[in-house]
Amino acid sequence: MNHVWALLRPYRLRMAAAWGLMLLELAVELVLPVLMAKMIDDGIAAGEMNAILFWGSIMVGLSLFSFAAGITNSFIAARIGQNYGFDIRKKLIEKVQFFSFGQYGHFDTSTLITRMTNDVTQLQNAVFMSLRIMLRAPLMILFGTVMALFVHFKLASVLLITVPVMTIFMLFMMRKGAGMFQRVQLKLDRVNSVMRENLTGIRLIRAFVRNGHETARFERAGKALMENTISVIRTFESIVPILMLVMNGGLLFILWFGFAELQSGTATTGEIVAVINYAARIIISLSILTFITLAFARGRASAARINEVLMMEEEQHPAVTETYSAEGDLSLEEITFTYPSGKTPVLHSLSMNIKSGSMAAVLGETGSGKSALLSLIPRLYEPEKGRVAIGGRDISRMDVGLLRRHIGFVPQESHLFTGSIIDNIRWGKKDATDEEVMEAAQKAQIHETIVSLPDGYHTVIGQKGVTLSGGQKQRLSIARALVRQPDILLLDDSTSALDVKTESALIEAITAQPCTVVIVTQKISTAEQADCIFIMEDGRIAASGTHRELARANGLYRRLLESQGRGDGIHEASGQ
Repeated sequence: MNHVWALLRPYRLRMAAAWGLMLLELAVELVLPVLMAKMIDDGIAAGEMNAILFWGSIMVGLSLFSFAAGITNSFIAARIGQNYGFDIRKKLIEKVQFFSFGQYGHFDTSTLITRMTNDVTQLQNAVFMSLRIMLRAPLMILFGTVMALFVHFKLASVLLITVPVMTIFMLFMMRKGAGMFQRVQLKLDRVNSVMRENLTGIRLIRAFVRNGHETARFERAGKALMENTISVIRTFESIVPILMLVMNGGLLFILWFGFAELQSGTATTGEIVAVINYAARIIISLSILTFITLAFARGRASAARINEVLMMEEEQHPAVTETYSAEGDLSLEEITFTYPSGKTPVLHSLSMNIKSGSMAAVLGETGSGKSALLSLIPRLYEPEKGRVAIGGRDISRMDVGLLRRHIGFVPQESHLFTGSIIDNIRWGKKDATDEEVMEAAQKAQIHETIVSLPDGYHTVIGQKGVTLSGGQKQRLSIARALVRQPDILLLDDSTSALDVKTESALIEAITAQPCTVVIVTQKISTAEQADCIFIMEDGRIAASGTHRELARANGLYRRLLESQGRGDGIHEASGQ
């Protein structure tokens, strides 16, 4: 768990100050029973008012000093805990941002959310308690026992038996609790996963009238969390009664034996009160230690879960030996690729060459590897064999950040962020001017729609663009890619929701600018506007050529034409 606790290093001086204040507060608490004994024996028992006032004023002064130290300690501990939580969340989000696509498969979204929220909160609580009472409670138990023995050894000797037994019991419960709380956090992950699926898919759930099914699924996950949590609470709640039974038994023994010692003259009233005072403080500290044990058991489980994310090794890239150049063809050479979580290759010895500045369309059945092919170009994945090159330069030898800055990528699922339309488009290029944003929107055929909205480009859209239609979201995603003015534009079936007229105008605007376009599509109307068409089948290039060439010679392409009611296109091509 070194990664988690290493984040506390910047706060070492402040932590030392907090512990120093805590020790001052503890020292006062340890001295007060002795002073009380002095006041009882020298003042109250002797009838000396001056002694009562003297020792009483010292006790009040020390109590005020202890109070000020405790308040300052709490303030410092709270600040460190909150800053530490912020640092962990920042570190986690930075780590997740640089996960490879393969590494994302190790963690479900819901568990990452739980680790960044609930688990971090548990660590914050553990840090706060460690600075406020973690050392104070065990030190009070240790030195309180020593001081009680110093005041009257015989009276306090019972503490030599009860305190070690209870301490060992606490340590055992903390070890046991860590595993129990880890199971609770896993159940919480499951609840968050079901809840997330329900909230994101609420329209589909209601359309299919599956409300009852999803409610039952959530109830099962929630019940499992509840039962595990109850089991943990029941286990830890049993600590306090056991603790109180043993320690109060010890306290009764001190009272009984103290009365006998008082009768025989071997103990004073002040000494008996002081030992009882120490015993009472030890009981309170042991009770506090119960909550510390609970907090640290949860913190230990949470630290292990967070550390699991932080310890993920970053993706290793070959040394940068190639410089990026916009010049030259885009080529894939003998590519073989398998998804990290898969066993069967989705691309088999695939080769294709796309002329610089041209538009290439990729067609194929579902599962033929079209999206996998597209994801290799911006290096979202790395091929097992073969290479992707621009102008003959291997992109795996280029700086990945620089490469991606020259690529515009529009995935199958249009993902928009909560905020204004202009911010969503400018997300593709943070320093884009208003004119550049509008130009990109015009090319994406969405400008007229935007200006017709009440607030125009400053209209706020919901998360994932829930207030927009599928076609509008696709065009905004394309505008976001176009505002980058990319050298290579990748469109992964990103025009599926557009009508033929809008799509045609969009393709015309895209091809008018100097960039290489690769578009995955199922539409023949889109493919026929491309300079070259690649037909994929079972992870291989089955055929390539222009629309007319494929319509005349390729049976698969001819079947695609016929399936989309374009049989006339076959006859037109054949007549050329």
